[in-house]
Formats: sequence, C-alpha cells, structure tokens
Amino acid sequence: MSQPQAWNPADPRSRPSREQVLAGLRGTDAGGPELVQLLSPEGVRLSDQRFDGYAEDVDTAALQALYRDMVLVRRADREANALQRQGQLGIWVPLLGQEAAQVGAGRAMAPQDMAFPSYREHGVAWCRDIDPTELLGIFRGTDNGSWDPIATRFNLYTIVIGNQCLNAAGYAMGQRFEGKVGDGPDAEATMCFFGDGATSQGDVHEGFVWAAAYDAPVVFYCQNNQWAISVPLERQTRVPLYERAQGYGFPGIRVDGNDVLACLAVSRWALEECRTGNGPVLIEAFTYRMDAHTTSDDPSRYRLADELELWKLKDPIERVRVNLVREHHTDQSFFDEVAAEADDLAARLREFCLAMPDPAPDRMFAEVYAEPSPLVEAQRAEFLAYHASFADGPLAGSSSGQGA
Repeated sequence: MSQPQAWNPADPRSRPSREQVLAGLRGTDAGGPELVQLLSPEGVRLSDQRFDGYAEDVDTAALQALYRDMVLVRRADREANALQRQGQLGIWVPLLGQEAAQVGAGRAMAPQDMAFPSYREHGVAWCRDIDPTELLGIFRGTDNGSWDPIATRFNLYTIVIGNQCLNAAGYAMGQRFEGKVGDGPDAEATMCFFGDGATSQGDVHEGFVWAAAYDAPVVFYCQNNQWAISVPLERQTRVPLYERAQGYGFPGIRVDGNDVLACLAVSRWALEECRTGNGPVLIEAFTYRMDAHTTSDDPSRYRLADELELWKLKDPIERVRVNLVREHHTDQSFFDEVAAEADDLAARLREFCLAMPDPAPDRMFAEVYAEPSPLVEAQRAEFLAYHASFADGPLAGSSSGQGA
C-alpha cells in the first residue's frame, strides 16, 4: 500500500490528512508565534514594535479604567446568569472569559464608528454606554432591544448566527459611498462581532466578499472562544481563522483575546486602516468561553474540566490586576472600590429585573409587521381563545395585545 503524498500547502491539489490537520491546529492551541500579545498571562508588560504605538497612551489611570470595565462587565454577566437560574430571565448568553476581547475592541472604537453585535457582546454594549439593564428585556421577552442603535452607534443584538456580517458589510459600504472614509477626524468605520462558529455560516463569507469587493471600512472581529456550542474548532477549519482573510484579499491578524491591551491596540490599528480607506480587516481574538454557550447548554457533556482549568490561568482580569500591582503600584483601596462598585451594579441590575413586568401572553404578535396583518390578527385571536379556555390557568384572559 502506497504512502499518502505529503501535504504541500502551496499546492491546492494536495490534501492534508486528518492527523495533519489536527496536528496543525494543536500547534496553534496556545495562539502560536503569530499571536499579538502586550500583556502576558503572568501580568508582564510585553513589547511588540508593530502595535506598541497604539497602546502608548495607556497609563496607570487608563489601565485602571480598563480593569474597572472588565470587572463590572463580568459582575453584570454573573448576576444576569444567576437571575436566569432563578427564573427571572428566559435565557442568558454568558461572556465569562471574553471580557478583554470585548472591552479592548469596544474602547478602541471612536464615537462615530458603528458596531454590529451578535448576542454575547455585553462588554461592547457597556463600552457604547448602554446600561446592562437595557439588555435584560431581550432575555426576559419584553422587548427586542431597548436602546437606540443610531444614538449609541450599537446595533440591536442579532440572534441569527452570522447575519450581522451582511448588515455590517452593507452599512460600511454606505459609509464609503457617502464619503465618510478618509484622513479627517470624523472618518468612520464599522466593527462586526461574531464567534468562531459563525465562520461556518454562509452569511459571514458573503459579508467578506462584499466588503472586499467594495473596500468597505469594516473590521470583522471574530472572538474565537474555541467552541461553536459543542463543536470544537478543529472540526470547523483546516487553518487558523485569521488566515482565511487571505482568500478574500484583505489582511487578517490573530491577537490574544485575553489581553485587553493587545485587543485595544490591534483594534485601534484595524479601525484606522478602515477609516483611511484601506478596506476590511479580519481580527481573530484567540480566547475561551469559560461558561456555557447559553444557560440552556451543559458544557460538561462535550469538554473536559482540565481544559477549563488551563484557561483559568489565562484569566483576562487577573493579568491586569497583577500588572497594576507590580508595575503601576496600585494599592488595595482601588481594587476594593471597584469591587464595591460591582456589588452596587449587581444589586441595581437585580432590583431592575425583579421589577420588570411580565410580557403579555400575546406579546409575540405585537411587532411581527409594521402594519396590521389580518393573518397575524387571526392567529392572535385563536391563540388567546385557546388560552382563555383554561379558566384557572396563568394565561387566562388577555391584555390589549401591545405587550409590555
């Protein structure tokens, strides 16, 4: 039996074996030598000549502000997760472990830039001045998002996997058509957030194609948290995700997604590339989802505990805390103040959630179409009649149908 021909990446006719694919991916498990990192897991400040200049303004106060962002975002996330477990939210999408990836990117954006999130970007929402209480209605079923996307420059959450990439590409094309790209201080860019699982969706690749064809000023920001629900990364791709950008003709880069300084610097660079007319950029933020995909998921069924323990050593908040103590001589009073502020935020979030009204039984019919629909009205009437037949049930009767 002949031996399989060696895989030559430069030859499209050669095909890697499964073992070669897995070996290659495992070789990048720690991010690989191409990983941009400015803060080591041990909290040591590192240098990268390509990106040092994009973080040179991060002094002690600025680093403390980034630490505060991450701590408050994590606490809001943990409180919302607990609220779902207690029956106050229908579902929650945790971001635990991805605080640096989101805060770094969110703080890199200029006020005039536009963000298109998926459904996990609570940290980016925080950076766009959206209070965590405004996120709860989506997960309680009372609204589709209560913030103004135009005023906040942060679009509503997208539940359909990868669809926001098409929305972002189209919006960025509009920015170019309207002459909002250039060297001026008001130049704009768009940032689109999605996970590694979304890269297996056609919408993402269509967004790449359109953005490349029109040099759209959009940063595609992939938070590679290693798991597409229960599907590991090696089942999704033969090459590191950032290298896929080459096939579309624009640059891709991999950054340590647990390093808030590196995420900030690389995002600033990418946004600058887009604003000045150099076309799209793909960032792969190499991070890890420390919790379940959503509160309806059980990660213990598909991943090992030792994997989680390994990534705990790379905690994005802890490395900043260590750096603040060692290199910026931050005393304990600062950390105590942030912890107290986090407690207050959690209490306020809980109080708000417990006071939220329950959605009306027919809430799902309220905003199907902009104009009244006879078909929807008939379905609503049938739905209410059915539930009214249960005289003692919690859904007996009806509101006006407008919902909370």
